[in-house]
Amino acid sequence: MGYEAVIGLEIHAQLQTRTKLFCACPATFGAEPNTLTCPVCLGLPGALPVLNRRAVEFAIRAAGALGCTVHRESAFDRKSYFYPDLPKGYQITQYTRPLATGGGIETDMPDGVRSVPIRRIHIEEDAGRTVRGPAADRVLLDFNRAGTPLAEIVTEPAISSPAEAVACLKALRQILMYLEVCNGNMEEGSLRCEANVSVRPLGSTEHRPRTEIKNLNSFRFVERAMRIEIDRQVAVYEAGGAIEPRTMCYDENADSVRPTRPKEEAHDYRYVPEPDLQPLRLSDERIAEVAAEQPELPRARRARFETQYGLPRSAAEVLTAERPLADYFEDCVKLWLDPHAVAGWVMTDLLGGLGRDKVPVASCPVTPNNLVSLLKLIHKGEISHAMAREIFAEMYRSGSDAPTIVHEKGLAQVSDAAELRAVVEGIVDANPAQFDKYLAGNEKIIDFFMGELMKATMGRANPAVALEIIKRKLKK
Repeated sequence: MGYEAVIGLEIHAQLQTRTKLFCACPATFGAEPNTLTCPVCLGLPGALPVLNRRAVEFAIRAAGALGCTVHRESAFDRKSYFYPDLPKGYQITQYTRPLATGGGIETDMPDGVRSVPIRRIHIEEDAGRTVRGPAADRVLLDFNRAGTPLAEIVTEPAISSPAEAVACLKALRQILMYLEVCNGNMEEGSLRCEANVSVRPLGSTEHRPRTEIKNLNSFRFVERAMRIEIDRQVAVYEAGGAIEPRTMCYDENADSVRPTRPKEEAHDYRYVPEPDLQPLRLSDERIAEVAAEQPELPRARRARFETQYGLPRSAAEVLTAERPLADYFEDCVKLWLDPHAVAGWVMTDLLGGLGRDKVPVASCPVTPNNLVSLLKLIHKGEISHAMAREIFAEMYRSGSDAPTIVHEKGLAQVSDAAELRAVVEGIVDANPAQFDKYLAGNEKIIDFFMGELMKATMGRANPAVALEIIKRKLKK
């Protein structure tokens, strides 16, 4: 019997606010353990939460970009469960009345674009973090992350394969990073995914028991964990068994999925309205103001790059992969109206250097002005393309502009015909045997004379001018 997967995703995106969701503690990564805490995020008696306005705006921005309906009134609830990294014994979240519902994540698949429907987006606080201690039997707790603001984006169980799930997650990550509401760093936990997985016979519409794979923090782990769990469930059904709803954990070292605890349902969390927070009320005007701040999204920008600049789809995809890169490209094109030339240098030399050194585009040592200064020298014939590569490498290293480097290193291209003619004559006179071969009909000897000329001028001879002078000299 054939089976098909039914997958729904719960994606936790940490919102890029300076402070936590309900207190003024910094929401930063990498600080010494338990140094970014206060009575509010530790849940000490008498401490009261105050909602972070910026976190709400970021969540609204994400919901608007995904086509969701942002509700004028939503509310916070307490989700009670006992786990060592949850200092209050409950999590403040939205359950009965979420911030937004509906919408979808447009996902590129081999057979076309598919919109993965969204069930809800809600705001909640993060828990702390458990860390393995130096001794095998010790677990340490770091509460720096407790209280950081999250937008949880829950899809409908409408995904049919691990590949589609990963494509959906990548598309969402790109949108959130374009909106600058989440940095998308999965290694640091800024974007985490939980996958609800079940399988059923092909063509069936029944909803079978599902398992939930928790806290997947890389695209590779997301896909691998789901594939393993799908294969496991199929094997259980083939053997006549039944699937128990359980929470699962992917072990990347063993490349396996193992159960951790029975799967909780809503009633297990004993949701109650949060007594210390009023309902969140938004005006139509405020929702519209946040929506107006939305930048051009990656899919629309990619399409515009293809039509406005005449770029092929592959180049447009590379250049719009990140908002800072797309901005960099367009800043260059504003200064130099040759998008194909700009695209070539950005995609090869610039991205090559940044990728090698693991430097973000925002910290690129070659400014758009400096890259355009190089393109102008090439266009004027003052430097060759080969010299330009050398100059670009120096620009990348020093941050200087092309004209300054050309002047300091004496790299200006030699285009003066009289100067080149004198050098060519000396080379031909010094190589009579090669000249005789040319006269005998071997025209490839021109390459020899061109090579000698480039050596004599240290690569500075203008190739077009030099080639014409060599041909005239040899024909005399």
